[in-house]
Amino acid sequence: MKRINLGVIGMGMAFERLHYPALQKMQDKYNIAAICDSDGQKVDNWQKTLGLNKEDLFTDYHELLKRNDLDAFLILVPISLNYQITEDVAKIGKAIICEKPLAPDLNQARKARKLPRKYNVPIMIAENYRYNEENNIIKELIENEEIGEVHYFIQNRSVNFPEDMLQNNFAAKEWRQHPNYPGGAILDAGIHDIGALHHIFGGVKYVHACGVSEAKEFSPYLVVQSNLIFESGLTGQFTFFSSGKEMQRPLIGLRIFGSKGMIYLEERNCGTVNVAYNDGGSKQIPYQPQQGYQHELLNFYKALNGDETISVTPEQEFGDAMAIFAIVESAKKNTIVKL
Repeated sequence: MKRINLGVIGMGMAFERLHYPALQKMQDKYNIAAICDSDGQKVDNWQKTLGLNKEDLFTDYHELLKRNDLDAFLILVPISLNYQITEDVAKIGKAIICEKPLAPDLNQARKARKLPRKYNVPIMIAENYRYNEENNIIKELIENEEIGEVHYFIQNRSVNFPEDMLQNNFAAKEWRQHPNYPGGAILDAGIHDIGALHHIFGGVKYVHACGVSEAKEFSPYLVVQSNLIFESGLTGQFTFFSSGKEMQRPLIGLRIFGSKGMIYLEERNCGTVNVAYNDGGSKQIPYQPQQGYQHELLNFYKALNGDETISVTPEQEFGDAMAIFAIVESAKKNTIVKL
């Protein structure tokens, strides 16, 4: 099958720590042919590593889009730029992978969901949690009624943003500390968990949330607790704690309760999905953590070669974003929000 010539827009941490390691394992499928970042030093730093020539380096993505030898673009920019750059690429008819979320606000998200049809281009939103092995294992267990009829779930996600922002980490970025998009860290990080829950259980119909206000700009809430009612009638509670740690092990994690037992995932990097049955039996299913980036690139490659359809489209990611915006709105207004 054809090797994809890839143009990369945004050479920050998302490329260095997430996408580049996966691309290195898929050199038979992808060729990084040109790169762009508004920070010229970042571009220069990557030139030798990627084996590029000077004419392959750009600081203005509009100039990069003039290249006619590129098959697809990987967009890894601050959230506020996702929609605009994705539409600009879509206009020239090129395939796109864009990091989540698809847009910074509801208005742009509505426009973004229409881009594949509007410009007749394949677009994948890089929601790696939908491709992670643990979530696919859990989805299959649910579909096979391994724990019988699912009654409800609880999930707790803790992110210590104040500590992380002082480290060499994603939270150290100025645009994350002072976000110009609603939800702040809840949209940026919590959308992963919502994406996984949608992948496992289907779409959310109603949200009722409450929160404790956060004084810092990075998030409107120190903690937000959400009761979610899905289209299927399933209910569950999702808690996002943006300003602290969960110190007691095992962690609360994701716990799914059914008529015959329960499924437990402590955290995405634990490497084991646990199943406990009401009759006292149990089993542990091992998995390899953090494989979502490689799996999504493989899906995109096969889709462009006509062997698969794209699994995470703007339409699907729109549902994830809608749920986050609904959580923030519900907590603010203290009311039930219908999606």
